[in-house]
Amino acid sequence: MNKREKEQYLREYAISKSRGKPFFPYAVTKDAVMACVVMAVIISASLLFGAELGSKANPTTTTYVPRPEWYFFFLFELLRVIKPPSLVGLATIGVPTLGMILLFLLPFYDRSPERRPERRPIATLTGIFVIGAMAYLTYQGANAGTPTALSLAPPAPVKAAGGETLANFEAGRLAVAQSGCLSCHKIGDNGNNGPGPELTHIASRIPRQAIARTLVNPTAPMPSFRRLPPKKFNNIVEFLSALK
Repeated sequence: MNKREKEQYLREYAISKSRGKPFFPYAVTKDAVMACVVMAVIISASLLFGAELGSKANPTTTTYVPRPEWYFFFLFELLRVIKPPSLVGLATIGVPTLGMILLFLLPFYDRSPERRPERRPIATLTGIFVIGAMAYLTYQGANAGTPTALSLAPPAPVKAAGGETLANFEAGRLAVAQSGCLSCHKIGDNGNNGPGPELTHIASRIPRQAIARTLVNPTAPMPSFRRLPPKKFNNIVEFLSALK
């Protein structure tokens, strides 16, 4: 923008500003009325429909599947994508903070006086990228499966055997994910680092019979799995016995 265009813009802006309405009381009144309408809708909805708080929290359960509120689904999905524990800080703090900084600095690195979106490509593309990324991650997080799912791929010998061996591995992987094992153990990229040991290569350290005995008579605080249906118990043993 040259000097002549800038002067013309300032003249047009001054004319438009003189024809406008003052912020007080015009804009203040509109904002106050709208705020009252929003509060009235929220209070009416709470009185008419109530609030579903769900069942009482049970701190001893190992099968509870935590889910965030819908407005945190994008961060929830980001944590599902960035799985290594060393990068959790980057997913929870680094990426969102970087996005906020980019938006806050937008008026500084795009100083164009234009207001039409097609004439402000930097601001327009930045807004589209951030909003699109959050919308996509929110959709993916809303449709994601349980966060306790086990994504460990079958070992090469199991995959080569195929047939019933591979079917038993898949059934065991599902049974382990459903039995709360990942709340205390880490398997591959899933689960927690403690209080139990990592089970990614458990079969290279402990034979099948020892794995079965540990599931029946474990060391506290690990619960016993003796009451599981025999088929599900055997699936877990077969799965763990294949992790070498």
